[in-house]
Amino acid sequence: MAKTYFTEDHEWLRVEGGIATVGITDYAQEQLGDLVFVELPEIGKKLSKGDTAVVVESVKAASDVYAPVDGEITDANSSLSSDPSLVNSAATGDGWLWKMRLANEGQLEGLLDEAGYKAHIG
Repeated sequence: MAKTYFTEDHEWLRVEGGIATVGITDYAQEQLGDLVFVELPEIGKKLSKGDTAVVVESVKAASDVYAPVDGEITDANSSLSSDPSLVNSAATGDGWLWKMRLANEGQLEGLLDEAGYKAHIG
């Protein structure tokens, strides 16, 4: 069964079987405004926690999306190349950004659950 985690930098992860699907939260996409471009990561790229994984550009600004944990990119949401607005309309669903194989599942312990994230954003 998948479990969802959140970061203080407004990323979410849905983890199942050692693979995390990662995206930005509804709160983050609301702050950014309408997305017009998403630079997706390369499959096979290894990331360390805190590395820039994706760059999103909106009508307001460009913003980095960070790797919430260590791992290797296994998939990228190619639908966003032609329709970056999927992140705005379905941030925690079809608007996911990438998938990664976790290198250290122990890093999940430092992340927020949904209640903790809601408290963080107020």
